[in-house]
Amino acid sequence: MASTPTVSICLPSCDRPELLVECLDSCLAQSYPHIEILIGDDSRDEATQRLIDTRYADDARIRYVRNDPPLGQARNVASLFERASGTLVMLIHDDDYLALTAVERLASLWDLYPYLEVAFGDQHEVDAAGVIDPQRSATLNAAFHRTRTARGMQPLAGRTGLVQMFPNNGWMALAPLVRRVGYREEAAACCDFVFGVELCLAASHVYYLHEYVSYYRKTAVSISNSTRLSPRAAALVAWSFVVGLPLDASLEPARAMALRRLAPIVVSLRARQDAPRAALRIALAHPDAYAYGLSPRLYYHLALIARALLARGVRQRSGAPRFP
Repeated sequence: MASTPTVSICLPSCDRPELLVECLDSCLAQSYPHIEILIGDDSRDEATQRLIDTRYADDARIRYVRNDPPLGQARNVASLFERASGTLVMLIHDDDYLALTAVERLASLWDLYPYLEVAFGDQHEVDAAGVIDPQRSATLNAAFHRTRTARGMQPLAGRTGLVQMFPNNGWMALAPLVRRVGYREEAAACCDFVFGVELCLAASHVYYLHEYVSYYRKTAVSISNSTRLSPRAAALVAWSFVVGLPLDASLEPARAMALRRLAPIVVSLRARQDAPRAALRIALAHPDAYAYGLSPRLYYHLALIARALLARGVRQRSGAPRFP
């Protein structure tokens, strides 16, 4: 690969011009000079378009498109991938932002490993105001297996996606591979996770850089939060996706690890969605997710299941509708 490939930074945005400024400025300030920034705007009004026109009109690196009508998260991201002209593609969501040397550090890995397909690093966790929480940042990365011992080329690329080591953004990958995998609209709020798994399964050479390259903003307002009690909740989609994946035998331990992480979340959601029997089946099938009965979370979830079963019985006896 050429020593200075162009990197296409894909930036999907929706109704957050005040956050987009911080994200976009972090992209423009990159120490790596060979970039283009593609913005796909799903906003319901023209505030973001006016911002781009007034603040960034003279910067030729920016390629802005307003989607009218809006495409939705998955189709918006996929459209950015298709528009990208760079050799390498990077994704950053509009409420997050990049470390100033992120592109340079990730792109330089292709000089060391010309056969590399995918690279990613650690994420800082910041609050709504953008203040870094060092302890939560360390906990976040450790929870997703991004640790010193895991750094370097990944021995099983598919495992990296399955155990959610691969981040939701701040990664870099070969453009043809990214376009081939694409974002799946049917994955809804889970499209980042599904893409990460499928990208790593499609790749042979994935590198984890044990350095902070992006900032992940933790807020109460997100797609995953707004859909968490719906039938399309991210955890439920992720569960069905992981269960149904055709995998090589070498990746079955990674599938088991992914399901162990998801099982308690899915049990809780099913119990709250008036599907207590489904919740109980999953809880009983994955005792390792509850430390084989030693986790207090199990008994809390069993109480949720019992309450849902009792409520269902009361409704059936009274003839009340399932959802008032």
